[in-house]
Amino acid sequence: MCRHGRPLGHPLHPALVQLPVGAWLSAAVLDCVPGSEYAARVLVAVGVVTAAPAALTDWADWAEQQMRTGLLHAVSMAAAVGLYGVSWAARSRGRNVPGHVLGFAGLAAVGGGAMVGGHLAYRQAAGVNKTEPVPHLVEPGWHTLGPITRFTVGEASRRVVGEVPVLVVREADNVFHVLADRCSHFSGSLSEGEVTDGCVTCPWHGSVFRLLDGWNVDGPATAPQPWFATRTDSNGNLQTRLPEAG
Repeated sequence: MCRHGRPLGHPLHPALVQLPVGAWLSAAVLDCVPGSEYAARVLVAVGVVTAAPAALTDWADWAEQQMRTGLLHAVSMAAAVGLYGVSWAARSRGRNVPGHVLGFAGLAAVGGGAMVGGHLAYRQAAGVNKTEPVPHLVEPGWHTLGPITRFTVGEASRRVVGEVPVLVVREADNVFHVLADRCSHFSGSLSEGEVTDGCVTCPWHGSVFRLLDGWNVDGPATAPQPWFATRTDSNGNLQTRLPEAG
C-alpha cells in the first residue's frame, strides 16, 4: 500500500511530514515580520491541509509493540493540528494576535510530538528494516539445511544459517524457497505464517512476501525479505547461500 511507503522501500511518513512542519515553521518566522500576515495565514492553512496525509502514513507505520508511545505522538500532533486550525480561523477574521499565540502554541505541540516521534524511530525502531543485518551475519558459501526428504511440499519449515533463522518452503520435488525467517517489519516469524499462492504472510501484522524473491507485495513491511539461493548436493542435502555470496 502506498501509505506504508512500499514503492519507496522505506516509510512514507518522514517525507510527507516535511510539508506541514515546514509550512508551520515558516509561518512562525513570518509572524515575527511586520506586514506578513497574509503569507503566514496561507502557510498555516497549507500545514493544516497537508497534515492529514502525513498523519495517515504515520498511523500505518507503528505497530502494537509501540502502542503507548505511538498514541502519545498522535495526541501531540492532533493537538498541534487543532491549535493551528483555530489559529487559521482567528487569522481569517483579522484577529492576528490570538492567531499568532495559537500558532506558537501549535508549534510547541509539534516540537513535543516530534521528540516522541524520534523516540519511536530511533529507540523503538518503528518502520525500520529489521532484516538489514542479515547479509552481515551469514558467512559466504553454501550452508547445509538437511536432507530434502525432511521438507514437506507446501509446508513452512524453520532452519538456521549461522546466526540467522530462515524459512524453507518446498514448492515441488526439486523446487525450494528460502527467506530470512524474521519479518523485515517487526521480526515476526514467517515460518509460523500461512503459505499460499507462492507467498508467505507474517502472522504478526499481515505483511505478505513473495517466496520466489522475498518481495513485499502487501502489508506494512516497506523492505523486501532477504532471499537465499538453493541447490541440492550429491548426497541429497538442501544447501543455501545468499545470492551475492561466493
